[in-house]
Amino acid sequence: MRKLLNHSALALIVAASLSACAVGRDYQTPAKVADISFSSPYQQAGQAQSWWQAFDDAALNQLIERALQENRTLAQAKANVDRAYAVFRDANNDVLPNGSVDAGYQASENGSVSPLDDGVISRGYSTGANLSWDLDLFGKIRRATEAAEAQAQQADILWHDAQVQLISQVATSYGEYRGAQLRLVVAEQNLQNLTQSRDIVLARLEAGMASELELAQIDVQLHQVQAAVPAYRVALLTADATLSALLAQQPGKLRLGAVPHLPELKQPVAVVAGENYLRYRADVASSERLLAARTAEIGVATADLYPNLSVRGFLGFISGPGLALNGDTQSWAVAPTLSWQAADLGSVKARIRQAEASSQMALAQFEQQVFNAINEMQLSLQSYNLSREQQLSTELQWQASNKAVQIARQRYNAGSGEFLDLLDAERELLRSRDQLAQLQQQSFVRLVGIYRSFGGGIQLMVSVTRTPHSPFS
Repeated sequence: MRKLLNHSALALIVAASLSACAVGRDYQTPAKVADISFSSPYQQAGQAQSWWQAFDDAALNQLIERALQENRTLAQAKANVDRAYAVFRDANNDVLPNGSVDAGYQASENGSVSPLDDGVISRGYSTGANLSWDLDLFGKIRRATEAAEAQAQQADILWHDAQVQLISQVATSYGEYRGAQLRLVVAEQNLQNLTQSRDIVLARLEAGMASELELAQIDVQLHQVQAAVPAYRVALLTADATLSALLAQQPGKLRLGAVPHLPELKQPVAVVAGENYLRYRADVASSERLLAARTAEIGVATADLYPNLSVRGFLGFISGPGLALNGDTQSWAVAPTLSWQAADLGSVKARIRQAEASSQMALAQFEQQVFNAINEMQLSLQSYNLSREQQLSTELQWQASNKAVQIARQRYNAGSGEFLDLLDAERELLRSRDQLAQLQQQSFVRLVGIYRSFGGGIQLMVSVTRTPHSPFS
């Protein structure tokens, strides 16, 4: 027995020395894609789980907190992380010997065709440890472990990304909900203004100072605004249904209040010069981990070009009818096996080419993801800035239109103004008010897009920016 243990220890040392090398290339994270640096490893931005609090909106805070707790897609992503790491631990254990402790009993009659065995019943049992070990001579198991670890890390990154995407979806849907509310309020205020103008026209008609045509023309605008109201209500119901789904609850149970208010930052967003925002992009990091896994799989396939050595063994007791456990029934067996797919090297090489092609695909996907991320971040900033400019200009337009309506109404009521001037002023006021409501919603949604495209890693400046005065508060 001692000699067996000595031989086993020697085999372990030799196998460990041989398995120190692994076929296939060692993976190195790409440092650059074209002229874009990718030297910093992925990290979840510190603001990724709290950036929306800069809006200081209690309803939005409550919605996001509940979504992070209840959303089923996020729960699925978290379970996928647990599964991926379980697969990694299973692959990591393959480098060690495995075995089982077994006990068996057997009874048989006529165990052979010999006449001497006729009517002979034999009984026996065996108990002991069965061991098996695939010696990782060329690093196949190690490369498989590397691939499984990279895929587990990818699943973890995708879970972080799912949180960022969920928060962004909730914030965007909240903006759409408040925007629909705001446009409803705008429509109601427009109807009130048009009703006042209609009363003036009707009074002048009864006094013989206006025509039926003027009354019909003002009614056209009234009915036009009334016809738009159902579309705003549909948008409100749609946003309610989307939010409810994200929060894993039935529609119609949101209690967000009837006062329309779109959150606005009191401080502008800013890009820090020299900051590598790519490290906050989970999609880029996810594709990089996939590239690492595909690279390791080349080594897994390449290892099949070489022989594989495995050892099977048994240590225990084998007994006959006496069922005794002693030195006479002690048993052991060692069965090393060397196998080589020499007759199927064509298939092995084909699998290597498949793995190499998969690695090239993953590399191209990673590089494209970097370009997409850079352009998405730049576009989100520019789109938001342009939306803010448009919003500020539309606010000035609304203020001018409001003043024009008041002047045109006063002149028409006094008999010194033309009805067409009043009608045009009313029409322009309706358009500018509704456009301003849409732009407030658009600016908020595009601001959310900045945080999403920067992975929550964008910073706030200290200085205060001018925000448009809302005519609907």
